[in-house]
Amino acid sequence: MYKIAVLPGDGIGPEITAQSVRVLEAVAHRFNRVFNFTDGLVGGAAYDATGSPLPEETLALCLDSDAILFGAVGGPRWDALPVHLRPEVGGILSLRKELGLYANLRPVKVFPALADASTLKPEVVSGVDLVIVRELTGGLYFGKKYREPLPGGGTRVVDTLEYTTTEIERIARVAFNLARQRSGRLTSVDKANVLESSRYWREVVAGVSRDYPDVRLEHMYVDNCAMQLVKNPKQFDVLVMENMFGDILSDQASVLSGSLGMLASASMGGKTGLYEPAHGTAPDIAGLQKANPIASILSGAMLLRFSLQMSEEADCIERAVAATLNLGYRTADIAQEGMPTVNTIQMTDRIIEQIEKL
Repeated sequence: MYKIAVLPGDGIGPEITAQSVRVLEAVAHRFNRVFNFTDGLVGGAAYDATGSPLPEETLALCLDSDAILFGAVGGPRWDALPVHLRPEVGGILSLRKELGLYANLRPVKVFPALADASTLKPEVVSGVDLVIVRELTGGLYFGKKYREPLPGGGTRVVDTLEYTTTEIERIARVAFNLARQRSGRLTSVDKANVLESSRYWREVVAGVSRDYPDVRLEHMYVDNCAMQLVKNPKQFDVLVMENMFGDILSDQASVLSGSLGMLASASMGGKTGLYEPAHGTAPDIAGLQKANPIASILSGAMLLRFSLQMSEEADCIERAVAATLNLGYRTADIAQEGMPTVNTIQMTDRIIEQIEKL
């Protein structure tokens, strides 16, 4: 029996997470596996119920689980809270820190059936299959932050970008090992022409590369990388970058797949991995069953592959998603104008049908 903590969170989080659980249950039935799902509160929902976006009970549940299936947290309702109580900071960022989840893997794969769904030309996005490896527990998001009044009036505001040798080395090794399993190509993204932290990042990554002579390393400035992702994305395979660069570029890369609703992610490094869709809470459509569940479903596939070492089961989910898209089923976010659409539950129903057939 495998213990899976389910943290639905806020907005559309509960809707899409419920569908991912349904798919995992279908896989369990198909492959004779046993998954024990236990729900926990996190984010705004947890704050409303307990006064904390990450209750001790939820943290204990995560530490006692084999993997975590996460929804999404945050929304305008909680924006006025003190920073440490906001769902995005006190919830998901704190959980990553507590669990030691320093590496985020975000695959960006364009399914052939969705080559026309992107705002970019089909010939640009067709065949794109890359992974962004983002350092997750350092940089600006976790550095010292403060404001101080200036003697002559006004305010100085400071966000500190800090990295240690160890932090850079460990995320670089994650990326090199992944590149070694794929095409043997790695792009390290930085801003070494301006930032001292990036200059040191480049030095450390270059040093780690000596242990991976079979992986071809390329360095690229982040501004150029942003341009290349929309100009010629097929040049990339594995990319590694610091926290804020990864946050921005991985969202930009969603345009390649047609929608953020298609992007899964895995946060790893500690004993228990956390798997979540790349999109946010989308409070404007929460409760309407309009959300695309595929990002959460593919996150479930990553959970099987990386935390439970069930590659065959993960492949089955990914093939089922591709087959469903090939049959023409679309949620609103990936449908072209005039195409019929299905809702959150209906899309999941079709994917489960394919799991049972494949």
